[in-house]
Amino acid sequence: MTTAADREDWKNTILAGLANYIDAGSIVAGAAALALWVEAYHLSTDLVGMIGAFGPNAIAAGIGALIGGRLCDLFGRKKIYQYDMLFYAFGMLWLVFAMNAWMVVIGFFLVGLAVGADIPASWSLIAEMAPDDKRGKHSGVAQVLWYLGPVVVLLLFLLLEPLGMLGARIVFAHLAILAIALTFLRSRMHESQRWVEAQASGETEKRGRWQDLFTRQHIGSMAFLAGMYLFWNLWAGTNGFFFPYILRTVGDQSQAMSVAIQALSFLLGMASIFFIFMKLADKVNQRLLFGISAITQVIGMALLALFPLTLPIAIIHVFLMSVGGGFGAQSFFQLWSSEMFPTALRATAQGVMFAIVRIALGVFSFFVPWLTATGFTTLAWILVGFLAISGVIGFVWAPRNEGKSLEQLEAERAA
Repeated sequence: MTTAADREDWKNTILAGLANYIDAGSIVAGAAALALWVEAYHLSTDLVGMIGAFGPNAIAAGIGALIGGRLCDLFGRKKIYQYDMLFYAFGMLWLVFAMNAWMVVIGFFLVGLAVGADIPASWSLIAEMAPDDKRGKHSGVAQVLWYLGPVVVLLLFLLLEPLGMLGARIVFAHLAILAIALTFLRSRMHESQRWVEAQASGETEKRGRWQDLFTRQHIGSMAFLAGMYLFWNLWAGTNGFFFPYILRTVGDQSQAMSVAIQALSFLLGMASIFFIFMKLADKVNQRLLFGISAITQVIGMALLALFPLTLPIAIIHVFLMSVGGGFGAQSFFQLWSSEMFPTALRATAQGVMFAIVRIALGVFSFFVPWLTATGFTTLAWILVGFLAISGVIGFVWAPRNEGKSLEQLEAERAA
């Protein structure tokens, strides 16, 4: 039987998790609009790389997470996740009214800062408010929302395709309106009780300083998580932003077909999260679950390296990558990064790791258009290697946190 407290927990998770909807929606909206921008503003290969690098997909989000994560631990989760959505809407308006390439770059950078700041606040809040035996399930809801954002964005692009650039502006406007609405909805939420208690007990002053993060224990946890997530994200970020562009330029598919294929990939990912990750993450061996995911994705990516990019190969690739990815690195990074650090440093640690990952992805994004232009097979094998490295790191060092409270995990680490 669902109680009022359960309903409140789920409402808080959804409101916090909508940061994932906006994050992924922003990335994929830019991906779907990229070909339109190239045609309208005659973008060079270098500028295409810059748009991918300085945006919610990469560097700007990393900078926002680094700053926002620290402020979140110092001043509370609510202040960050409530007000930064207004900043997000401001940045998105630059994209709605963009008249040249530089307005696109500026808008994407501002949007990325806001998205980055929101992620550690939202992920920390979800973990701290979720019941101990349902933390994986609540984290999974946030990941479903991460996939839902792209699905809605891509379906809107399909419907609005005849409008060309105007259709893209409408899609960006819907994200700006949602951010404003989310500001008001989040204003009614309560602060994380675990953070309030950490402040009252003096934990933040004793163990929540910036330098306290750089102990042997915390550095080890950050190295594991950042390494696993970085190499996976080098694939995911490249795929998420450039896959429609690659389908059009390498696979010779139409704009509508390339957008439809990517929408299918996110729908499959949502199903994987719901039926696999949310059902099993709190109950089974998480290392085994992660390992199955990693193997599935390596096989799926290798298809593009071994065979020509035909439509059937693209669909099989999408199926394997999406189902495998739904219960893999992205979902486990959110869960484990919330579990492996104390309350006083949780968002700070997430911000640091997110910054490392997204900034590295931004640097790599500069080279993706060039690699695509000089030989897609080379890029595909590089991405296979990234997934394999991520899989090995995650499988070897995966923790066994299922079913334990945050306090129990903290006591085990201290011991």
